[in-house]
Amino acid sequence: MGLDDKISNAAQKLGGQGKEAAGHVTGDENLKAEGQSDQVKGDLKQAAEKVKDAFKKD
Repeated sequence: MGLDDKISNAAQKLGGQGKEAAGHVTGDENLKAEGQSDQVKGDLKQAAEKVKDAFKKD
């Protein structure tokens, strides 16, 4: 996994955590759900990159 991909995926996850927290504080359920969605997307991208890395090493 390239460093750029790692940073991008981590940033997406952190951004999602921020959105979720902001939605929780303001009572905005849509923002909270969007933040949770961003976190899941970031996690899935990280997992996909790890799978690709595992196949590259063999």
